[in-house]
Amino acid sequence: MFACTAVIIPLAIHLWNIRPGKILKVGSVSLVKTASRKSRRSIKLLDLPLFIIRCLLLISIALLLAMPVWQKKLTVSKTKGWLLIPKESFEECYKKLKPRIDSLIAAGYEFHYFNPDFAKADLKQILLHPEDSSSAVINKEIVNYWNLVRKLDLKVPSTLPVYIITPNQMRYFGGPKPQVALNIQWQTFISGDSTSSWIENAWFNNSNSIRVIQGNSKPSGTSFNYLTVNSDITSGSPFIISTNNGQPAISIKNSNQPSVNIDTTTVHIAIYTDNIITDASYLKAALDAAGAFIQHKTIIRQYNNQEAIPANQSWLFWLSEKPVSNSILQKGRNILCYEKGRIINSNSWLTNNSSYALNPEQEQKIALFKLIEAPDLAYSNVWHDGFGHLILGLQKQPQSNIYHFYNRFNPTWNDLVWSNEFPSWILKLVAGETTILPVDKKDRRVLDQQQLLPEKVKITREITPKTIDNVNITNYFWLVLAILFLAERLFAHKSNLTSNG
Repeated sequence: MFACTAVIIPLAIHLWNIRPGKILKVGSVSLVKTASRKSRRSIKLLDLPLFIIRCLLLISIALLLAMPVWQKKLTVSKTKGWLLIPKESFEECYKKLKPRIDSLIAAGYEFHYFNPDFAKADLKQILLHPEDSSSAVINKEIVNYWNLVRKLDLKVPSTLPVYIITPNQMRYFGGPKPQVALNIQWQTFISGDSTSSWIENAWFNNSNSIRVIQGNSKPSGTSFNYLTVNSDITSGSPFIISTNNGQPAISIKNSNQPSVNIDTTTVHIAIYTDNIITDASYLKAALDAAGAFIQHKTIIRQYNNQEAIPANQSWLFWLSEKPVSNSILQKGRNILCYEKGRIINSNSWLTNNSSYALNPEQEQKIALFKLIEAPDLAYSNVWHDGFGHLILGLQKQPQSNIYHFYNRFNPTWNDLVWSNEFPSWILKLVAGETTILPVDKKDRRVLDQQQLLPEKVKITREITPKTIDNVNITNYFWLVLAILFLAERLFAHKSNLTSNG
């Protein structure tokens, strides 16, 4: 606002006006008495309209820089409470609980969408134009209802009743349970599509049949079944075989789930050993057992001549203390090799960081008798002993993965080869983590009401309602500024014409 003092500039220009004296022609100056010289100055406002316009122009610029707003008072609505329903499931919520929703609205509850912005909406208008509600929503991400409740706790006073209506599905609830001061009531229902069935994965086995992992989810839980499907499917089969860009695919009949490409690759596994025949036999038995369980098309072969190992091996087990040459490393995508070093006696056990054991104390302890001292290198820890010493370390390279094994597949080193866990350890190593968890929109599990409700904290939180709203009027000052500028140019042009005339 100090910029308004700029009006002093046009004021000084207009006031400081020295008018030249007029020349009077006479015949002779001899009769004119000598008098003292006097100069006359005239301080007078000229072009008053132009002066006023320029002052207003400078004042308008100053006010524009101040970013003016217009304050208006808001009428504070007196509501009985809030009713919140997710926009993406509004239609189903209203069909399931229409009497409850209508009674809450009639009692004076204010309707809001249970979405991140908690937008207020007119329920009557939504019912008149249902295409503007859930049918028009494409929600690619699953909303976390507990995160929304945390945001709602900061927006609504703790004394205001809040009623939330949502579907009851576990996929909408994740992370720690929120602690809120809300006066909340939460009613849920089981959706109409309370069951879901899909194909998680599919591949060809050695008999050219199709091995399928089928997932099934319902309110009580989710399960996965391994099925074998003949490639010549009959009309009575629940599956359909098709092609997807030249790739064979399989899907479930009368299901909205997309088809899944069938894995047609063959897993090639090579075992090389020179004079450690016993270790190779234990490993071959574990690989056969793992292959029989997963039933993926697999070819396992044992070699005692490294030159005979073919290229493009999925796995190469180098059961020899001889160093692995670069030419051999190029033949496999994954290579497990025996390492040499100082042998240390041990009285510990082996572990493979298994994620399937919910209770680590129930995990079977596999005795470890001796190990090879591993160097301090930046390998990923795949297997280790009870003290954290590295047993199997992963070194990732651009073209392959090298697994450094500081032990042996031999009962004189450990009890792994005699353990029932040996095939599952090898399966996890070769095929990756086999644990399958339900994800995204396939999950139909539900929560108990006590699990679902947030934890109540005894805090009174008052949200001060907004009573004054500031309306930005900068655009109006831009308009006034443009008008004043045009007027100033017009009056200045007229003034120049008058003075020149």
